[in-house]
Amino acid sequence: MNKVLKKDICVIGGGSGGLSVAAGAAQMGASVVLVEKGAMGGDCLNTGCVPSKALLAAGEKAQAVRDAAAFGVKVNVPETDWAAVNQHVQDVIAAIAPNDSVERFEELGVTVIQAAGEFLDARTLRAGDVTIEARYFVVATGSSPFVPPIDGLDTIDYFTNENIFANKEPVEHLIVIGGGPIGMELAQAHHRLGAQVTVMEMARLLVKDDSELTKIVIDQLGEEGMTFYEGGRDLRFEKTGKGIAAYCATDAGKQCVHGSHVLIATGRRANVDALNLKAAGVSYSPRGIDVDARLRSSNKRIFAIGDVAGPYQFTHMAAYQAGIVIRNMLFKLPAKVNYSAVPWVTYTDPELAHVGMSEADAKATGKDVRVLRWPFAENDRAQAERRTEGLIKVVTAKNGRILGASIVGLHAGELIQPWVLAISQKMKIGVMASMIAPYPTLAEVNKRIAGSFYTSTLFSERTRKIVRFLMRF
Repeated sequence: MNKVLKKDICVIGGGSGGLSVAAGAAQMGASVVLVEKGAMGGDCLNTGCVPSKALLAAGEKAQAVRDAAAFGVKVNVPETDWAAVNQHVQDVIAAIAPNDSVERFEELGVTVIQAAGEFLDARTLRAGDVTIEARYFVVATGSSPFVPPIDGLDTIDYFTNENIFANKEPVEHLIVIGGGPIGMELAQAHHRLGAQVTVMEMARLLVKDDSELTKIVIDQLGEEGMTFYEGGRDLRFEKTGKGIAAYCATDAGKQCVHGSHVLIATGRRANVDALNLKAAGVSYSPRGIDVDARLRSSNKRIFAIGDVAGPYQFTHMAAYQAGIVIRNMLFKLPAKVNYSAVPWVTYTDPELAHVGMSEADAKATGKDVRVLRWPFAENDRAQAERRTEGLIKVVTAKNGRILGASIVGLHAGELIQPWVLAISQKMKIGVMASMIAPYPTLAEVNKRIAGSFYTSTLFSERTRKIVRFLMRF
């Protein structure tokens, strides 16, 4: 028998964004129903951020063993137990899962329906045998791996992020298709765990980041033994007696790579097809749901957040957008998104982090800007750690207002955070230059690069003349 449920808010999708809306709204007094057809926690917990970082951590430990000799510590060559590595990944997921569980959200007062949701009209959703009528809907259905049509792909087995974390078997040679953050992170993790790795990218590796910084990442990964092909064309696969052959053409000529496994990491596609959005009067495309600055769809009672809304497919972006829609729905405030200080991090080693405008973005405005650089080699802690392969790059306006920052190096994801605050609050570079940084820390690079903004003025001939004059008194 069909049951009718009436609520203030219906959230579709139990990933990061959807859970944030459901928990926040319920604790503030709204009646909430959450619809999730798959595992609670969504992609981030089960097949994305959490397992990938757990796998990277395992690879980091293996690499630490290899690098120990440089510190005078003699150890044996690391040997990978792939089943044990997989267990480590699953243990990390299991440790976090209770925070996203059905039980926790029901304790918060959220009604959880574990079924697929489909709109019947502009104010009604069907989920299993339940019909939901709500004042507001929030679509937070995330995204799925985009698998392009590649000749021969249907003849082989391959990984995406949705199934690679279930693998317990040794990987001899992983062929990664796609040189974005997901592809590069998983490529390095597998290589450090003992696999031979080849990355094939049809454009440029890590194309969304500053090429000056990405070169440092690529060079470092190349030194570890990974192989890269950029600008590939006419990619095709062929199953062989020994495994899989991948063929492509590059500017350097035709390439053929023989491997044991393939990972497709060629981007993400918004999960919109099964929602019957047309019936709800919601405008959308394969890229996701069209939303305004308040994250409302063409049906003003239906909001969209996270990967399904864009423009950035990050867990932290979904959480930020959740706060925007809560303010709109619960408090009737016309809160709007502001993407001027959106940070992102690629968790390779060295890490690559960015916030605000890049050098190219800033110069494209035609305005007078300054670009500051400071190498990790000038940082004493980086020297002690033998991790000097890093660079921080900051873009400012002529008056010193901070426009953007990019960092490549050890713990870049942590080091970027003061710059996120500075840009979001429209601070000038003097704020960073005047702070006291504990010694010796990697974070000193932030203070040092900020101070370099004033170097040409402080140590100019004009300053020397002023000092010489004042020293007469």
